[in-house]
Amino acid sequence: MKKILSVILGLFLLASCTNAGTEKEQGITVTHESGKDYVDLTKATVVFDKDDWNVVRNAARLFASDVNLVTEKEITLQNDLPTEGDIVLIGTIGKSKWIDQLAADKKINVSAIKNGWEQFIITTLEHPFKGVAKALVIAGSDRRGTAYGVFSVSEAIGVSPWYWWADVPVVHQNKLFVKAGYTSKTPSIKYRGIFINDEDWGMKPWSEKNFEKELGDIGPKTYAKVCELILRLKGNMLAPAMHTCTGPFYSYPDSKKVADEYGIMITTSHCEPLLFNNASLKEWDSSRDGDWNYKENRETIYNKLDNRVKEASPYENIYTLAMRGLHDAGMRGNLSDQEKVQVLAQAIRDQREILTRHIDRPIQDIPQIFIPYKEALDLYELGLEVPDDVTLVWVDDNYGYIKRLSNPEEQKRSGRAGVYYHTSYLGAPHDYLWLNTTPPVLMYEELKKAYDTGADRYWLLNVGDIKPMELATSTFFEMAWDFDRFNYDNVNKHQAALLGKIFGSQYIREFQDLLDEYYRLAWSRKPEFMGWEREWDEPEREKLQDTDFSFENHNDARHRIADYRELSDKSAALWKQLPETYRPAFFEMFAYPAMASYQMNRKFLMAQLNHELLKKNDIAGANWAALESQTAYDSIQALNKIYNTQLDGKWNYMMDIAPGFCARYQGMPDVTITKGTPAREVDIRPQPEQDKVEGFKVLNLADYKEQTTNQHTLRLIKGLGYDWKCIQLGEATEPSVDPKSKEAPYFEYELGEIPASEITVIVHAIPFFPLYQGKSNCFGVSVDNSDVKVFEQICKEYSLEWKNRVLQNGIEYKTTFPIDPSAKQHRLRLSCGDPGAMIQRIIIDWGGLRKTYVGPQPTND
Repeated sequence: MKKILSVILGLFLLASCTNAGTEKEQGITVTHESGKDYVDLTKATVVFDKDDWNVVRNAARLFASDVNLVTEKEITLQNDLPTEGDIVLIGTIGKSKWIDQLAADKKINVSAIKNGWEQFIITTLEHPFKGVAKALVIAGSDRRGTAYGVFSVSEAIGVSPWYWWADVPVVHQNKLFVKAGYTSKTPSIKYRGIFINDEDWGMKPWSEKNFEKELGDIGPKTYAKVCELILRLKGNMLAPAMHTCTGPFYSYPDSKKVADEYGIMITTSHCEPLLFNNASLKEWDSSRDGDWNYKENRETIYNKLDNRVKEASPYENIYTLAMRGLHDAGMRGNLSDQEKVQVLAQAIRDQREILTRHIDRPIQDIPQIFIPYKEALDLYELGLEVPDDVTLVWVDDNYGYIKRLSNPEEQKRSGRAGVYYHTSYLGAPHDYLWLNTTPPVLMYEELKKAYDTGADRYWLLNVGDIKPMELATSTFFEMAWDFDRFNYDNVNKHQAALLGKIFGSQYIREFQDLLDEYYRLAWSRKPEFMGWEREWDEPEREKLQDTDFSFENHNDARHRIADYRELSDKSAALWKQLPETYRPAFFEMFAYPAMASYQMNRKFLMAQLNHELLKKNDIAGANWAALESQTAYDSIQALNKIYNTQLDGKWNYMMDIAPGFCARYQGMPDVTITKGTPAREVDIRPQPEQDKVEGFKVLNLADYKEQTTNQHTLRLIKGLGYDWKCIQLGEATEPSVDPKSKEAPYFEYELGEIPASEITVIVHAIPFFPLYQGKSNCFGVSVDNSDVKVFEQICKEYSLEWKNRVLQNGIEYKTTFPIDPSAKQHRLRLSCGDPGAMIQRIIIDWGGLRKTYVGPQPTND
């Protein structure tokens, strides 16, 4: 009976995950029944011109494979028109004689995409050529446009871009009929791609020991899969892995050929000038080549760069203009700041000279970027002149907050601007290489500011090992393809909709709840940060320590454990409920991160409880807490084993304990077990009596009254903040206003009666940077009729203050106001200054607040 029920459940979900009946997406209609203008894909011949681009031939081959994945039927690929039956015609304007013939005969209208950038049309025709009954025509403005059109059809018939990288199942269909009428827009962002970085932990050992073990490295076979994924996601560029553990991309000649066959451009990180990886001894060996010092060793470095461009010039690339130190270090040499500016300016001139020597195009037509990352930003703001046609690629602070964007003058540059954004990072104050915990709303907010200030040329996402960054990567690419599809209301729903498309629309509400809770819990402290240690530059903080969450005050640690446990239990239950073929994908994309996050938090909080109970001489309770911590550690190893061994070990070595000093949080914290004393379970559930308002209040941010102006947008945003909502005091690109003026837009809250003559207002803001130099980031706070107190968010990167902000995704502002204790009502006002501030929690304290990590939760939601 159990087996029968399992089969019935599987069939039910299978039906919900198919394109059952008729489905329409982006003007592509897929059905299981024949009809007028519908092309029968199971019997059609795929036709492409032999003189078309390599990527078009690859896309045609993959499309035939996709149809086979869906129908288990082989379809024919050929370079000639058949004399009967249906066809799928794939081609590029100007490269396919049949596409050009249809356009000349006015059977298709390509005027909207001709000479366009990466655009396509998809349409169906009756009798397009002699003997051909029907045609599904996919025509591109250029080589990638054609491929994007092809994969749009693949996705419509049920083949996810993540069918291989995340093992998303393809639902079988016996019959498959398609008709279409769709013209794509120009992509919002011209260059869109990912950076594989810090690959030492997952991608390198997986490729070396499992997927590409004949090479023993990340090489052409791996890059073929990466480039296919990027192309299916409608991306067009890749920054390859570049750590010392990995052979440089250009050390394997077939790698660049593979990228070109998939139409993927190669770009490089901020520290790799002109595609040259100086981190590798294969590329730059100081014992052989001398010091990487452009002032002292210019000729050797110049020749290296010249040879690299000569080698790469036959292919489509985006060239980084740079001169930093080795790997991710600052410029070499004992130089003053002005000398560094002069050396960097000379390097840029030399690099552009190299480009013009090897590439037969005007210099302004060769894609070039300058990335003001870390000390390079300081040099840029000291007066470094970057040629106008070069794209300025602005960076976040590695933790999701963009440090600065184009000012009005920079917005006029012909090279426009771009963004380098992180969802994975190795560096101070702490790495987060393990899980994807960047909320979609944060990504949207920062990329929207960038887009609104002209950063529409180049978007690069640091995805670490790609896995488990699937959801963030999809969100990023869909924003880059059509940014106008997104807004503050729908962006937080995007990933639930994506999971619903894969696993069944009946689960969308459940997915939304799970995702909201997953991101909310990680927002105040990422799982990687729970060891409370620091890295690199704070030796006294390198050891694992107890957290700042409190078991005693305001149910702080208790709520966190309970909430994470509920998230894990619900995720595990859904994982087990899904049909067997769907479980690997769900485990990789969500269940593993959710369940492992719980265990990481449980590990550290139970170790902390062990220490606290020992101090209270509760030996039995301390023993139980220690065993709980150890069990959590073991559970993470068990989850890793499931990840690495499912699907016959396809992802073996991808998910493991990170080596070296950069991942102490993956180790077991110190705990003490006293022998001879039996363990006794301790009640760590939240205590209701501790949730009462004492003599303090945590405001419900949704309970506001607002006054705004035509120039400013005030809104409540869901999907960010300690309580998963925040208020936005204007959009960052809107005009500045004096927060003390009566005209300043504001949010106002009623505080009710307070039996005190003085209150402390604690405001937790999200730690954004000012939009650009010369702009501030401030807001005002006042109570009743008091003077407005103005708070400005100024912080120097890498300062202790900044480190604390990024680790807890917040800034705490505290101020005191006198009040009339006899008044029946008090009002708090937050007024807009330089727009863009977001407030995530407000606490009113008149003596009852006790110490916690980021304060108690609201009591009136």
